[in-house]
Amino acid sequence: MTYTLLNIVFLGLVALVAVVAVVVRRAPHWRAVGLAAILLLILTAVFDNVIIGTGLVAYDDALISGVCIGVAPIEDFAYTVAALVLLPAVWELLLRRGSATRTADSGTQERGGRS
Repeated sequence: MTYTLLNIVFLGLVALVAVVAVVVRRAPHWRAVGLAAILLLILTAVFDNVIIGTGLVAYDDALISGVCIGVAPIEDFAYTVAALVLLPAVWELLLRRGSATRTADSGTQERGGRS
């Protein structure tokens, strides 16, 4: 399996969670995600080039696309992109679910229900 194929599967699952977050709840604050993306992609480029350039990490040339930023294959950036999309989407889903649960619990307590 190539890194590109692995990334397609992984990013597809991430996209599915993001779509659920947008449809079921609401869209995360994409402006903040965009600003974080700029910073994290720059940091990924710098550190990936350092660890690959020093020989700490190596990729099989037969398993990468050949498109690189410096010496870092483009496939290596998929994990950063996935984190940038998945974390706010999951946060939004959990935040909304938690606030709905708290609202339901407080309504029960106000009516004299169990605490």
